[in-house]
Amino acid sequence: MAFFLLRLINLMFTLYSFAIIARALLSWVRISYYHPVARFLIRITEPILAPLRRYIPPVAGVDFTPMVALVILWIAEWLLQALIVALF
Repeated sequence: MAFFLLRLINLMFTLYSFAIIARALLSWVRISYYHPVARFLIRITEPILAPLRRYIPPVAGVDFTPMVALVILWIAEWLLQALIVALF
């Protein structure tokens, strides 16, 4: 059971990390924000990126919030997996 939970958590965090990376790449590629894929990525990543943007301003026009969000996600995943291993 613990192995299944660890794999599920790993999959969820990996998919969300890829969504954040894809969202960051949207600004480099000329894709309309009205495109269904772009809207989906914005909708699922904005709950994490928007609060971080209040505290991390862009530096020289570069938005570092996706990198900070990824680090926070990786730490949260590590803590959650450590908790599951400790409980089982």
